[in-house]
Amino acid sequence: MKKPSEPLLEVRDLRVDVGEQNVLKSVSLAVPAGALAVLMGANGSGKSTLGLTLAGHPRYKVMSGEARFGGQDLLPLSPEARARAGLFVSFQAPPDIPGVKNGLFIRSALNAVRESRSESPLDAFDFLASARTAAAELGLPDAMLNRPVNDGFSGGERKRNELLQLALLKPRLALLDEIDSGMDVDGVRAVVKLVQSLRAQGTAFVVVSHYLQLIESLEPDSVHRLDQGAIVEDGGLALARDIARTGFVRAPALAEA
Repeated sequence: MKKPSEPLLEVRDLRVDVGEQNVLKSVSLAVPAGALAVLMGANGSGKSTLGLTLAGHPRYKVMSGEARFGGQDLLPLSPEARARAGLFVSFQAPPDIPGVKNGLFIRSALNAVRESRSESPLDAFDFLASARTAAAELGLPDAMLNRPVNDGFSGGERKRNELLQLALLKPRLALLDEIDSGMDVDGVRAVVKLVQSLRAQGTAFVVVSHYLQLIESLEPDSVHRLDQGAIVEDGGLALARDIARTGFVRAPALAEA
């Protein structure tokens, strides 16, 4: 009998504290290569904490449990090493970085990833050509590449800029934290189109979202509900539809159905 392959991302009994507060009590999640999992949950349930913990944010302290990525122990790695390994985490509220040009920022990140893959770096000319193409597909003007990172960007522009990074980096797994928040209709369509394109190339996704229309458009393989720092329900689109109908405060009979 053929042994089943190890999930690309495997989180087991992860417990995380932020300062003196325990935010994740025990989270377990497995995401195969190329799969798309959706995380749903009320505000404060731990969705963003999971993403920032996997990214290696220093404020988020892993107290117990494990996280493996591509068969490798993720937790001892620096944030830079996690990114080079192919993990991409978007921000719910992307920060601005005054004084650092957007194009230079993305090219530096891309070339660091290419170096880890034993690929030659892109020079400014080649990068600009690919960046302009990707930006046009996402509805971002070329001028955004020459401006400081997110400086003066609207909420929707910041999210599209996260998508631009995603499109160029082509990670093995992307965790998108409410990527549709602040987006107009065209922006949400750009999200769906890019996710579908990258999935076809093998990228796996963990998508945090509250909105059923986006979730249905993404056609997830699994849906998981977080509550008070733990995953309490697993399912598919039917679970997302139930949550949209009943809300996050669910009766025990519904959660056990």
